[in-house]
Amino acid sequence: MNRIVIVRIRGKNHVQKKVADTLKMLRLYKPNGCVVVPNNPIYLGMIKKAKDYITWGEIDQETFTILLTKRGKIMGDKPLEETYLKEKTKLGFSEFIKEYFEGKKELKDIPGFKTFFRLCPPSKGYERKGIKKPFSMGGALGYRKEKINDLVKRMM
Repeated sequence: MNRIVIVRIRGKNHVQKKVADTLKMLRLYKPNGCVVVPNNPIYLGMIKKAKDYITWGEIDQETFTILLTKRGKIMGDKPLEETYLKEKTKLGFSEFIKEYFEGKKELKDIPGFKTFFRLCPPSKGYERKGIKKPFSMGGALGYRKEKINDLVKRMM
């Protein structure tokens, strides 16, 4: 099953209520927040509505592994550790990620896990044209295909 990673780029000033609600439903509360969602029509409609505030693309297993191990948090703002994951799901990181990409497991199957990731601003900054132009025109917003993996790695 294909997974999409969505990163919020722009802040909360001058956001229309419908778009703000959509970002809240996606759990993108602040800039540089990130979520991984399944590639289905429901999420694609939400992405289309919030396209002027986010960037997205297909995430690969390698990037998702780094994201989960480095930036995964459980309640109390503690890092997600392999011992906690094994205790709660009876799977290690590699087995859980494999089943996650096959569609058998979801992030919400880990009790107490925060299903969004907080990232740093990207090292060397966003693209040259800034955060108000689409990626296709040299900016940072919109659909990036596989190039989203480079951005997520720079933000960790």
